[in-house]
Order: sequence, then structure tokens, then C-alpha cells
Amino acid sequence: MKIIVCIKQVPVRDSQLRVDASEQWIQDADLSFEINEPDAYALEEALRLKEKHGGEVVVVCAGPSRAAQAIREALAKGADRAIHIEEEHLGALDTLGVATLIAAAVRPENADLILTGLQSDDLGYGQTGVVMAELLGIVSSTIIMQVESQDGKIRVKRELEAGWFQHIDMPLPALLTIQSGINKLRYATLMGIKKAKTKEVKRVTSSELGATPKATAAITKIYAPRKSKQTQIFEGDPRTAAAKLVEKLKFEARVL
Repeated sequence: MKIIVCIKQVPVRDSQLRVDASEQWIQDADLSFEINEPDAYALEEALRLKEKHGGEVVVVCAGPSRAAQAIREALAKGADRAIHIEEEHLGALDTLGVATLIAAAVRPENADLILTGLQSDDLGYGQTGVVMAELLGIVSSTIIMQVESQDGKIRVKRELEAGWFQHIDMPLPALLTIQSGINKLRYATLMGIKKAKTKEVKRVTSSELGATPKATAAITKIYAPRKSKQTQIFEGDPRTAAAKLVEKLKFEARVL
């Protein structure tokens, strides 16, 4: 089974974020970066399927040159090879643009299964995987909690609302977006880190892929939420004041 895992490099979760001068994105020159957490779970699921059924795991990442760090980490954990779509201005593309780039890179691979994280930690659209499946003309399913391979097809467990789950039989090829927490993430071993240095990383550009994605949507402005303080004093006896406080907490603050 050939499995492709799409990963994205995002700022470390505890980073202190500041809006840049253009007010269209954050200042990223002094930030540390890591693999998007949902994508890390997608990679782990791919590696477990490979260990159980054999095959190959190929990592695909679109991003600037610094994304090579995330790719090497994925290779160190056990991926066999990687494709790096070098795009220095990935933030200028919308979901359709990013999906178009990745679809052009993975189409020649003829993979049996494509895994992505449910959403990215930075933008959180949760759309790239399903849009890519549509571009590739393959079936897809989202919020996956379990994957089982069964004689040329797969059976997946989807997370629904209110603690409910759905089990679906799907033909291959297919694309799945993986929910965080599906399994326990592994660490890269010292041997894995050494082997990663010799594994193939194919670098391509959008022009080499024959893809010229154009943004159909754009971020016009981002800003930090404004903090404000307001004090309200409830008049009357304690019972009346308490009743007014409960009413405010229920219907205005909505914390009860």
C-alpha cells in the first residue's frame, strides 16, 4: 500500500504572535516552527498502517525552504521519502490554491491512500483535504478516528457529535482527514534521524508541476482581540443581587 501524508509547518503552539506591518499575517521571522499537530497524527497512522500491511509512506509538504525541517522530522520518524513543494509565499494562497498545488504533486504517485490532518493549527479551515480529494476525483471522509485495511478497501471510524461514531466502508484510492488523538505519537529515534539524512527529498516548484494556483479568497486584515474591562454593581438586597448576577451569567456571559 502506498500512503501519502500531507503535512504543514506551523508556528510552535506556545509562540507569542504579533501582527506584521501589512496587518495581513503574523511576524514569523523570529518564530520557531513544528509539524502541524493533526498532520503529525496523520503521519503516525500512516506509519502504523505500513508496519501492519507493508508498503511505502511518502510525505508531501508545501511551504518555504524552512519547511525542510518538518520534512526531515517526518523522515526521521519513518517516512520513506518526501516531496517538497517550494512555495515561499504559501500564505498568499487560499484553500483551493494550496489544494491545487498538492494535488498536482501527488497525482503522478497513484497512491492508494492519502492522509491529512483534520485542520491546520494556524488557519484552521479544515478544507484542504476534501478540496484536494475533489480535484483528484477520489472519495474522502473526515474526522477519522480509526482506519482498517480490508482486501482492497478500507473501513473507517468517524467521530460525530455528542459522542456518536460512524463506521464506513470505502473503496481505494481514498483521502482521509485524521482527528488528533487517534493514536499515540512516536518520537524520532537516533537511528531514524541518521537514516533521514540519506532519504530522498524531491523538490519541485509550482511551474514544474504545471500548476498556477490563484487565490479566490484573501485575508484583508488580522488583529488581536481587544481587551476591555467593565464593572457592574447590582443594587438591592443580597437575594435580589444574586438573582440578577445569575441572570447575567446565563444570558449574557453564557457561562452557566
